[in-house]
Amino acid sequence: MAYDTILLDVAKGAARLTLNRPDRLNSFNVEMHREVAEALSRVERDPEIRALLITGAGRGFCAGQDLSDRAVTPGDDGVDLGESLENRYNPLIRQLIGLPKPVVCAVNGVAAGAGANIAFAADIVLAAKGAKFIQSFSNIGLIPDSGGTWILPRLAGQARALGLALTGEPLGAEKAESWGLIWRVFDDDQLAGEAEKLVERLAAGPTRGFAAIKMAMRKGWLAGLEEQLDLERDLQRDLGRSGDYREGVAAFMEKRRPNFSGR
Repeated sequence: MAYDTILLDVAKGAARLTLNRPDRLNSFNVEMHREVAEALSRVERDPEIRALLITGAGRGFCAGQDLSDRAVTPGDDGVDLGESLENRYNPLIRQLIGLPKPVVCAVNGVAAGAGANIAFAADIVLAAKGAKFIQSFSNIGLIPDSGGTWILPRLAGQARALGLALTGEPLGAEKAESWGLIWRVFDDDQLAGEAEKLVERLAAGPTRGFAAIKMAMRKGWLAGLEEQLDLERDLQRDLGRSGDYREGVAAFMEKRRPNFSGR
């Protein structure tokens, strides 16, 4: 289908989703939510798509919510932000985290508000040196949403998460890397190429195994040791019967590169 607020390209087993409202720093409106949800559903359904790359058009990644879509006039009762989260942002985060394929996010500039937390919901986050992550919610009297209150303390620790949330101070890409919030930082002009190499590598990998890694890691944040050991046993039992496991072992024994099918 044709899109107005995003770009979606599929090649070499990978989808590339670009947030494409550069005049608004790729901030979300209702239409962008609809189109991103449709694109993610396509990525999940299509067996030929084995990895996803998300980035932003222009000079920023995503400024979060387009506040012009939420104009509040003096004397009115405000807007129901809970409805926006329930019907748009929460399903988006669930789709990203639950996608059974690797998700790479290339943060090419400012990632603010929900834009920052959408990036942190990806499996591997790369960033340009000039990128900044901003929990800007407190500047307008709100809490971090889009999973921010759940993801940030787990990635950065309680002290750093509260500092970011309460002050709204920008966090540079290199410090975000040193704090363990993101995977790797590249020079601004190298980010796109490095992200492309990574997503193509993941698209050629053992897709079922990647899906199991994602699920096990996420569940491990909440599970006890005994429960997690049982999960590892069950997943490993299933993967041991997969074609990719057989191919991986054969390639190792034959000292060649594996040719994974994703099955």
